[in-house]
Amino acid sequence: MKTKIMLAGLAVLALGATALAMPAAAQSKCAMYGGEATMVTEDLAKFMANAALGNSIKGASAKSSGAVKMTCKSQGLGTYCIARQKACK
Repeated sequence: MKTKIMLAGLAVLALGATALAMPAAAQSKCAMYGGEATMVTEDLAKFMANAALGNSIKGASAKSSGAVKMTCKSQGLGTYCIARQKACK
């Protein structure tokens, strides 16, 4: 009787350990996607980088998750922005 209970318990532990050992990518395929733009004004650069990000996610048939991270840098005659966001398939 104790042997059957111990075997059942070991089977449950082995199954749980297998589930924990599986990489996150096997459970859901998430990645960081991005879009970039260089425009005359910062507002336009942000808008276009965000639009490029949306196209990138849509093109991968993924669903966005979390907030958009935007970084911008002034460059001579314009502003360069990169928008990044996590998305999962």
